[in-house]
Amino acid sequence: MSDIKCTNGETPMQLDATFWDELWKNKITGWDLKKVSPPIQSYIDAMTCKNKAILIPGCGNAYEAAYLLEQGFKNVTVIDISATLAQQLIARFATHIGKELTVICGDFFKHSGQYDFILEQTFFCAIDRNRRAAYAEKMATLLKPNGKLAGLLFDREFEVSPPHGGNQKEYETLFSEKFDIEQMVPANNSVTPRKGTELFFELSLKK
Repeated sequence: MSDIKCTNGETPMQLDATFWDELWKNKITGWDLKKVSPPIQSYIDAMTCKNKAILIPGCGNAYEAAYLLEQGFKNVTVIDISATLAQQLIARFATHIGKELTVICGDFFKHSGQYDFILEQTFFCAIDRNRRAAYAEKMATLLKPNGKLAGLLFDREFEVSPPHGGNQKEYETLFSEKFDIEQMVPANNSVTPRKGTELFFELSLKK
């Protein structure tokens, strides 16, 4: 596994590398939980095979990746569009780079690979609403035939975006063309500021 990969090319404003890089440079990261999200931690705890290929898009400070590594997972990839953040992750996870962890600096929509699990944590809500169909399409290409896309979606709207909100009916319509919805339920162990506003979901590719 390489230490860091970079891709180039223009993207819509909310996925623009400069936009996000400035936030990380100036430490404007109000979405940062400072720890692994409890619903995703519980999901990871139920995963048994440590060799599965796992992707975390829009990884931020990669608390989920850190937890996976602590639990002995061997094939974790994180991707974020901010070069500043990517370099911080390279330094933070130096002993794992090239072994259990790959850090990619680039645009998720241009990423290629095949994964058993993709974990969603505050990436979906950061992209423009008009890219949500492209998100679903891209996820379908990145998952292995028996793979799972799982994580959290906001079940609310926001006065200022990003983050962009939504609701269960909207998400079911979005994903139902490509995916079977294994579960999409209110998260029962969200962090206190997000209690009652998150849905936990797990999707599998339609056969």
